[in-house]
Amino acid sequence: MKIIVCIKQVPDTEAQIKINSDGSGIVAEGIKWVLNPYDEFAVEEAIRVKERLKEGEVTVITLGSQQAKEALRACLAMGADKAVHLADEAFTGADSGATALILSLAIKNMEYDIILCGKQAVDGDMAQVGSSLAEFLDMPFVSNITKLEISADKKSAKVQRETEGASEIIESTLPAVFSAQKGLNEPRYASLMGIMQAKKKEIKEIKAQDLGIEKETVKQMSKMHLLKFSPPTQRPPGRMIQGEPRDTAIELVKLLHEEAKVI
Repeated sequence: MKIIVCIKQVPDTEAQIKINSDGSGIVAEGIKWVLNPYDEFAVEEAIRVKERLKEGEVTVITLGSQQAKEALRACLAMGADKAVHLADEAFTGADSGATALILSLAIKNMEYDIILCGKQAVDGDMAQVGSSLAEFLDMPFVSNITKLEISADKKSAKVQRETEGASEIIESTLPAVFSAQKGLNEPRYASLMGIMQAKKKEIKEIKAQDLGIEKETVKQMSKMHLLKFSPPTQRPPGRMIQGEPRDTAIELVKLLHEEAKVI
């Protein structure tokens, strides 16, 4: 079974994000870049499927700068077999839809039975690449899965996803695209041997011309363009009310009613 996992490199969720002086982007210096947490679940599940079936191949693919190779190496260290890097200046500025289309053009030339991705990237939080990719590839799509079972004949899959107060069980023919949610599994730590082996594995690089794409084409494909970044409005400091519990409760209610006007 051939499994493709679409991944993205994002800033560490604990990193302090600062906007640069002209508002055109974030200050990259000093930021730790990591594999998107939701994509970790997707990579782990792909490896587990291969281990359960005792056969198969896991390929990870990403679109990004040369720095994104670090995320691909992290996936190879976990146990992925191959890596593909869509790296070209022409891809700069691609929105979620354009990213999905570029990924689809590369994936069309690959063998696959299942395509996995994280339910969203923690930087943009758009949650659109998985569904758009399935649309471009004309394949079934199920989002936010927390369980994946492959049929004995490997022609269908049964997945589970959590909804408010219930769980959904969905069966789909393969190939299909699934996006991973927290709870699907517990991603493994890469072993020292895995890290060493990952350094020796080839990362196949694909350029825009290999897919017949020009920079202007990416601009036309992108329906959304970021005009400016700005930090959230700073909140005023909180107020501490001192005194006995009864007195502070009375004072708090008074402030909420007269100043905050929320009650």
